[in-house]
Amino acid sequence: MSNLTTTTGSNTTVSSGGLPSRRNTELAMLVFAVLIPVFAYANVGLAINDKLPSGMLGYGFGMVLLAGVGHLVVRRYAPYADPLLLPLATLLNGLGLVLIWRLDQSERLHQRAENLFGSFTPDAPKQLLYSAIGLALFVAILLFLKDHRVLQRYTYISMAVGLVLLVLPVFFKPVNGARIWVSIGPINLQPGEFVKIIIAIFFAGYLMVKRDALALASRRFMGLYLPRGRDLGPILVIWGLSLMILVFETDLGTSLLFFGLFVIMLYVATERTSWIVFGLLLSAGGASLVATFEPHVQDRVQAWLHPFSQEVIQATGSDQIAQALWAFGSGGVLGTGWGQGNSDLIGFAANSDFILATVGEELGLTGMMAVLLLYGLIVERGVRTALAARDPFGKLLAVGLSGAFGLQVFVVAGGVMGLIPLTGMTMPFLASGGSSVIANWALIGILLRISDTARRPAPAPAPSPDAEMTQVVRP
Repeated sequence: MSNLTTTTGSNTTVSSGGLPSRRNTELAMLVFAVLIPVFAYANVGLAINDKLPSGMLGYGFGMVLLAGVGHLVVRRYAPYADPLLLPLATLLNGLGLVLIWRLDQSERLHQRAENLFGSFTPDAPKQLLYSAIGLALFVAILLFLKDHRVLQRYTYISMAVGLVLLVLPVFFKPVNGARIWVSIGPINLQPGEFVKIIIAIFFAGYLMVKRDALALASRRFMGLYLPRGRDLGPILVIWGLSLMILVFETDLGTSLLFFGLFVIMLYVATERTSWIVFGLLLSAGGASLVATFEPHVQDRVQAWLHPFSQEVIQATGSDQIAQALWAFGSGGVLGTGWGQGNSDLIGFAANSDFILATVGEELGLTGMMAVLLLYGLIVERGVRTALAARDPFGKLLAVGLSGAFGLQVFVVAGGVMGLIPLTGMTMPFLASGGSSVIANWALIGILLRISDTARRPAPAPAPSPDAEMTQVVRP
C-alpha cells in the first residue's frame, strides 16, 4: 500500500487522503457515554434496593443500540461531522433516563399519585421510547438532508409554520397556568420545543439577505452605533410577538427563548453591539410591562423573590422552588449519592421542570458543574461548527441552533437555582418529556449535517496544463 502525493510546479502539495474523519474518536467517546449512565443506573439500584436493578441488562442493551445506530449512520452519511456532539447528547440522554427512573422509585410519588389518580405510571419507559423516536428523527435528518443549504429555500414557509405552532396552544387548556401544550387524544406535544428550530431556520434565511441593511448605522451615541429607524422594524415585530406569547399563553420561557434567539442571530449577522443593548432593554421593558397585569407572571416573580415566604407559598399553591433550593443546599459539594436524596419532595415536576434539583442534591456542586460543562461543550461545538461553515446561511443557522440550546439551558437552570423567575421549560435531554428530547435530537442532527459540510475537505484543484507534474511514490 503506497501513499500517493502529487507535487505541482507551484510547490503546492495536495494529499489524496483528505482530512481525518474522527469517527474512531467518536466511537471511543460513545463507549464512555454508555458506560457512565449504566454505572449510574447500577448505583441507584444498589442505593435504593441493595441490589442491581433487574432491568439493568435491558437498559444497557438499549443504550448500546441507540448509540450504535447513531454512530453507524453518522459514520456512513456524515463522516466528517463533529466527533463530540453525538457522544455528548447520548451521555446527557442516558443520565436523564437514570434520573427519571430514580424518581420513579420514590415511595412518596407513588403514594401521591395513588391518592390523586388511583395508580402510578412510571415515566422512564416512556422516556426511553421518546428517546428512540428522537434518534429515529436524528437518523432521518442525516439520511434525507444531504445539504443544509436546502433549508434556505423554506425561509418564509418556516416562518408560517413556526407562527402556527406558536399560536396552537392558545386553543387548548392551560397546564399549571401556562398554555404551552397541544393535547390530541393521548398525544401531548409542546410545540415551543420544535419552534426554536423552525424559527432559527427562518432567522438564518432572513438575516442572510437583510444583514447589510441592518448593519447600517445612522448616528453614534455613547459609544454605540444606533440603527436607522426603519431598520428597527424587525426587532420591534419580534418583540411584539414575544409579548403576545407571554400575554396570551403566559409562557415566559418560550417568549424569552424566541426573542433572545433573534437578538443573538441579529448581533452575529451585523456585528453591531447596539442590537444587543436594544434587545436587553426591550426584553426588560416587555417583561416588566406584562408583569404589571398578568397574574401568572406575577406569581412566578413573587415566588422567585420570596421562595420561602409562607404567604407566597399559600398564594401560589406551591413550594417547589423552596424545595429545589433546599435540595441544592443539602447536596453540598459532593452530593448525597445516587438514589439517596429527597428531591421527590418537589412533587411530580421533580423529573421534568426541576430535574436539576436531583442532580444538585445527589451529585452535589461537582455533579452540577459537570452536567453544565456537558451542555457548554455542546454549545461550544455548535459555535465551532458555525465558524468552520463556508456559507453564510450555515454560519447563521449553526449559531442560531447553538444559541437556542444555550438559552434554554440558561433559562431552565437559572429558574431552578433561583437566578431568574421560573419559566416552565425543560432541561434538554435530561428532563422527562417527549417533545423536548425529540426536538433536541433533531437539533443535534442538523448541527452534525452542517458540521459535516464544513469539515469535508474541498476537492483537489485541477492541475494547470502548463505546470510541470511529478509523481512521488513512497513505499
